[in-house]
Amino acid sequence: MEETNKNVLGDCFTSAMALTESGVPHVPTRYILPPSQRPVLSPSIGTGSINLPVIDLSFLHEPLLRPSVIHEIEMACKEFGFFQVTNHGISSSVVKDALDAATRFFDLPADEKMLLVSDDVHTPVRYGTSINHSTDSVHYWRDFIKHYSHPLSKWIDLWPSNPPCYKEKVGKYSEATHVLHKQLMEAISESLGLEKSYLQEEIEEGSQVMAVNCYPACPEPEIALGMPPHSDFSSLTILLQSSQGLQIKDKNNNWVCVPYIEGALIVQLGDQVEVMSNGVYKSVVHRVTVNKDVNRLSFASLHSLPMNKKISPAPQLVNEEKPAAYGDFSFNDFLEYISRNDLTKQRFIDTVKKNKF
Repeated sequence: MEETNKNVLGDCFTSAMALTESGVPHVPTRYILPPSQRPVLSPSIGTGSINLPVIDLSFLHEPLLRPSVIHEIEMACKEFGFFQVTNHGISSSVVKDALDAATRFFDLPADEKMLLVSDDVHTPVRYGTSINHSTDSVHYWRDFIKHYSHPLSKWIDLWPSNPPCYKEKVGKYSEATHVLHKQLMEAISESLGLEKSYLQEEIEEGSQVMAVNCYPACPEPEIALGMPPHSDFSSLTILLQSSQGLQIKDKNNNWVCVPYIEGALIVQLGDQVEVMSNGVYKSVVHRVTVNKDVNRLSFASLHSLPMNKKISPAPQLVNEEKPAAYGDFSFNDFLEYISRNDLTKQRFIDTVKKNKF
């Protein structure tokens, strides 16, 4: 299998980290964005004009205070499709250990990581660079290891065996984010006027993809990106970042820098929640910038319904005044789409909208 993967990508594969380590003074041509797509990296962008929501989840467990937190979540979902959470129940040691394991993985020799390389989006464990190295017209300054993570017992044996700590440390973080996702989906369902157990069975049996990303220091961050503008297919993405780099698009189509908050996790609404809510909530469009000085790590834990389970607008949110605005889709439908299409040209969610609005 490893030899097949190497042959598919051939000698054209060069990771972003390898370029950084080689000391290139300029980014190669294939990473240079058209001028209209280049980021504005001023530290003041988005920081003085807008307050992004930060929600203390500890109050979810207090019956008298829970309604107030549900309201905060509702407002954040309507305004941004995004919020940060504190007191989320995942210990700082579990977070630190996961970041340590990721650092050790990306520090491995290139030949070791290449054993997991693949350009097949259906592969349950794959190492790669950019979005899809073999098809991207413009490449992105990112290396990643992606693996299915729920149920953990089904997938963990396929995860990297090197570094030796990887399975244990990232496994604990994966399980903790799965628990957090269930709590968040209960709260989001409540905020929409649904039973908090709405989709409970599908969520428990659902899929989880852990995308562990390394955005190496980049010699020219003003003309490149770590990830292009996109929304996630998932119900929710729970994001851990080691430093600032994420930007989200607000309702006025302005890019807003998401600040790094020690101990906080980022919650991003995905396409599945947009469809479930019948457009009451929208999935957040986001991108990733890079910097000259440090490697940035992130864990994007993407949670969804089971692979072939279709998501559709909740019947309680469909009526004569607001008919169903979306068709249904599954995680597998999304994978089929990205295997044939360029996500930078059209968002997947647009393909399931019944009307443009």
